[in-house]
Amino acid sequence: MRVLLSLVLLAAPLLAADNNWPTFRGPNGDGHSTAKGVPTTFSESENIRWKTPIHDKGWSSPVVWGDQVWLTTAKETGEELFAVCVNLKTGKIEHDLKLFTVKNPPAIKQYNSFASPTPFLEDGRGYFHFGTYGTACLDLKTGKVIWEKAELTVDHYRGPASSPVVWGDSLFLTFDGYDKQFFACLDKKTGDVKWKKDRAIKWKTDNGDLKKAFSTPQVIEVDGKPQVVSSAAEATIAYDPKTGDEIWTVYHGGMNEACRPIFANGLVYLTAGHVKSLLAVKPGTGDLPEKNVAWKMKDGPTRPSPIVVGDNIFVVNDDGTAFCLDAKTGKEKWKERLADKCTASPILIENNLFCCTEGGKVEVIAADPKAFNRIATNKLDAGCKASPAAVGDCLLVRTHTHLYCVGAK
Repeated sequence: MRVLLSLVLLAAPLLAADNNWPTFRGPNGDGHSTAKGVPTTFSESENIRWKTPIHDKGWSSPVVWGDQVWLTTAKETGEELFAVCVNLKTGKIEHDLKLFTVKNPPAIKQYNSFASPTPFLEDGRGYFHFGTYGTACLDLKTGKVIWEKAELTVDHYRGPASSPVVWGDSLFLTFDGYDKQFFACLDKKTGDVKWKKDRAIKWKTDNGDLKKAFSTPQVIEVDGKPQVVSSAAEATIAYDPKTGDEIWTVYHGGMNEACRPIFANGLVYLTAGHVKSLLAVKPGTGDLPEKNVAWKMKDGPTRPSPIVVGDNIFVVNDDGTAFCLDAKTGKEKWKERLADKCTASPILIENNLFCCTEGGKVEVIAADPKAFNRIATNKLDAGCKASPAAVGDCLLVRTHTHLYCVGAK
């Protein structure tokens, strides 16, 4: 009860309104939505309120504050980086802002884009991050730049993907590159660096490609004290958000870590990148011993983040296989193949999981630990790599080409 109360108090600033989806994976960063009445069946001709084309290429998720939906996009070759605002009610574009121009950007390989980090919104302000290519704070009403910063740099090699996170007056940014790896805290009002910590990891390799990671941090509260948990290659580190001092580190192996940590049931749920393992860790201090790892699962996701619902954890891996596990023991309850591969993280709406696939299908499955229950398989014209959002009575889906508002007309 104490941990639950602490989490509610910690999340209170984000929950100013039920109709806000301010950050990657929603108000608490865990994929849970308060939306109600969202249709479980839809198509290009059914239950679509509007469909707005988004120019160029970006895998960032839509975020919502009030009647504004924001996302980022970029020229496929990376020379220009944009923030786009769409009106939630009408689907009309309110702002289309070029924030940064990049000279001689490198080629992006495999799944990534130059606009993969998801923005963070709060009342009146938005924080738009493009990794080494720059971070900007915007006035949401006018679209004017309040501050911008492009001094923190790494060689992402395969592009940026870690999303910014605001806590109090702090803005946390993750830079796990090929050449160097560090975690930074900025003053959200000015963009000035408060503290910056190199990753204190006992690397098993000198290959920079194996030191990259793309995870978004999560602020949690343990025994009444805040921690910011950030997954990197090989290890996950919890920092004191005020000072940057390390609280604990757990070694789990892997690189290209992309999933956002989740804190529930007194455990931090993590994935370990390309080694495809999911683990549940009890927070502590220092380098955590093996006994602090409550359980591990093989065949986990490398990109889609899991969802904890009560005593159960639901997982969709990259291959499109869905699992339900006991969140406290890791015991498998069911396993089922979905329609397609998945990069996007599923979200929970009224006890149903909405899973967007790379082939353009949106699977709706019941968050039922007893048995797999597919509610619907919906098809859109293009595939998804961005995670969806849900506010009010609508679902926001970003495909490779458009932003959709799914809702009963």
